[in-house]
Amino acid sequence: MKFITEKDRIYATDPSGNVVAEVTFPEKDGVSTIDHTFVDPSLRGEGIAGKLVKLAADKILAEGNKIAATCSYAVAWFKRHPEYQLVCSGPVACSIDRRR
Repeated sequence: MKFITEKDRIYATDPSGNVVAEVTFPEKDGVSTIDHTFVDPSLRGEGIAGKLVKLAADKILAEGNKIAATCSYAVAWFKRHPEYQLVCSGPVACSIDRRR
């Protein structure tokens, strides 16, 4: 799967251009908050969400920012990966509703 990286978003599309996987991490005052992950149901169980969060965390750190998380998946992922340190987490909620 080819991921597309933007300033505060990493995502993948299907051949029709529909977003099938996404993580967003807006930055404010040197802290990038992972606030949303999405993986299309047809792709779940393949570890894609974990790859997205890792890519986001690595990008955030490479840019010299600190990491925060409010997305429930990301909060759980960071608990399983103590090599990454969060400056804060919660309240747990995703900010984007994909059911448009």
